[in-house]
Amino acid sequence: MNSNNIGKIILVLSVPLALLITAVSCIGIFTKDFYIKETFNWQAQCIGQDMVDLFVIAPALLLTAILAYKENRIAAFLWAGTILYILYTFIIYCFDIHFNQLFIIYCFILGLSFYSIFWFLYSQVKEPIILGIDKNSVIRVTGIYFIILPLIFYFLWLSEIFPAIINNTTPKSLIGLGLSTNPVQIIDLSVFLPGIFITGLLILKRGRLGFLFVPMILTFFILMDITIAWLAFLMRMKGLQSNLSVTMVMTALALFSTILFVWNLRNTRLNKRS
Repeated sequence: MNSNNIGKIILVLSVPLALLITAVSCIGIFTKDFYIKETFNWQAQCIGQDMVDLFVIAPALLLTAILAYKENRIAAFLWAGTILYILYTFIIYCFDIHFNQLFIIYCFILGLSFYSIFWFLYSQVKEPIILGIDKNSVIRVTGIYFIILPLIFYFLWLSEIFPAIINNTTPKSLIGLGLSTNPVQIIDLSVFLPGIFITGLLILKRGRLGFLFVPMILTFFILMDITIAWLAFLMRMKGLQSNLSVTMVMTALALFSTILFVWNLRNTRLNKRS
């Protein structure tokens, strides 16, 4: 499948997805007490996420889709990273926001993003756009970053979870959310962090599949770091968080991921036939 055909499919998938995300975000932000069933803490995070989806994710989705349609091959991976972000966040919308009038739309967005990323990965396995990375230093730094970052987050999550398990108590952060479990911890510990770690190993071993995931995951990192930084800042403004250290750390990670993305891009070897 050549890049022109991929671009057309990407655009067709993106337009309805962007419209649905825009609609649910506007309703969540501008409808008074829409998240009234949630705790104050979780309400703030839901509205903050809606803001990111409306002003960052939906525009990014359309922009990368248009660029991919114009046969910018790297834009296809930016698009895939954005889809991965949407998949991640709307798992949370579907399972951890109390049932409301948008439930079926959340499900549509989750399903469309899932099958979009599935189709894209399938297309790349058949005829990959990215063949490899030419510079050893880029490979080493990227691979090590993909290994160290999951270990850090595992430590952070488990440092909260293990004491609660040992003492048969509920983690403090979970009490504020008013949820039975933390959806971010579930996704990270069971799927996402192991996936990034494995990708890091593949990169260091020069595996083509690892190279394929690099721009997607770095795009996801950038978007997620921006989101967490914004949510931490918003929580601070609402008196729910005492300092801005999380915002500063995530901003620094977003900057580093962006630099690493550009560095990879300059040393990526593309398939001329695709």
